Amino acid sequence: MPSNPRHATLDAIVAETRARVAALLRRAAELEKQAEAAPPPKPFLRSRGPTIGVIAEVKRRSPSQGAIRVDLDPVNHARAYERGGAEAVSVLTEEAHFGGSIDDLTRVAAAVDLPVLRKDFVLHEVQIHEARAAGASAVLLIARVLPPDQLQDLARTARLWDLVPLIEVHAARELAAALAAGPAVLGVNARDLDTLAVDLGGAEEIIRHVPPDVTVVAESGVETRQDVERLAAAGADFILVGTSVARQDDPEQAVRALVGVKRQNRK
Repeated sequence: MPSNPRHATLDAIVAETRARVAALLRRAAELEKQAEAAPPPKPFLRSRGPTIGVIAEVKRRSPSQGAIRVDLDPVNHARAYERGGAEAVSVLTEEAHFGGSIDDLTRVAAAVDLPVLRKDFVLHEVQIHEARAAGASAVLLIARVLPPDQLQDLARTARLWDLVPLIEVHAARELAAALAAGPAVLGVNARDLDTLAVDLGGAEEIIRHVPPDVTVVAESGVETRQDVERLAAAGADFILVGTSVARQDDPEQAVRALVGVKRQNRK
């Protein structure tokens, strides 16, 4: 049992992910061959436009929110996001706590013209091979759960497979290790994975310290257009929004309500 109860959810997710990795390793050679045979990934966030780009997430539930939309059809939602103006789709593939699967990713990547991010707790290169085989364009790497050397190794592996590593930080102390891994895209998560609390102010402060040549994705806590405007003022280039669009009966309109906010360059 974890010694700190605040860490119970994160510890449990990481432990369950290690078990998933152990199972995947039995198929490592097969997954690598599938990755090699997969078509080239769609470009992921290669350029920053005049407005804040929206990455909309396929998400059934989460540890912080509980059930969000358990009947969510990933393809229908992803297509609605695309119609609403999203520039990419994020697909949660962690099952126990988020209700996702690699099958969701495969189906979404085949159904939309947008690039797709595999959002999971990636701990081993076999998960990168699995993502590449399923049609992902990018993989999430979380600085909170990866030692700096492993973070760099996984980022390097992702790039070797033509995937973009979206390296995520929450605290200022994680920023140096994340930047050392050479991210073209850095995620700044307003949610603390230990406590599950959201702090947009803390995220804004970190965003302001990211070098201007690194693309920043602001993650978590975005509910309204005013939230997007607030993060744009801090220097975010994209937002990743999950619960507030995934739970809607009209996800197309939910995304459309968030697009078009003017982007502001970080100095």
